[in-house]
Amino acid sequence: MAPKLTFEYDKTGDILYITKVAPYPEQESEELDDYVIARLNPGTRDVEGVEVLFFSKRFADRKLFELPLTADLHLAV
Repeated sequence: MAPKLTFEYDKTGDILYITKVAPYPEQESEELDDYVIARLNPGTRDVEGVEVLFFSKRFADRKLFELPLTADLHLAV
C-alpha cells in the first residue's frame, strides 16, 4: 500500500497537523519557518510530519499556502 498523508486540524489550538507516521517519543523536531515544525525520523532525518501553528491566521492572508523545506531534510511521503 502506498504511503498516505493525514491532515488534521485542531481548531482550539489553531494547528494543522500533516502526518505520515504517528508521533513517537524518539522523533526529533526542527523548526522550518516561524511556527512551522517538522517531525523527523531520528535515524534517517526523513520528514514524518509537519505542524503548522496559527494555521487559520496564516492561510487567511493568502490563497496559496507553501511549506518551506530545506535541502538537508528528506521528504518521506
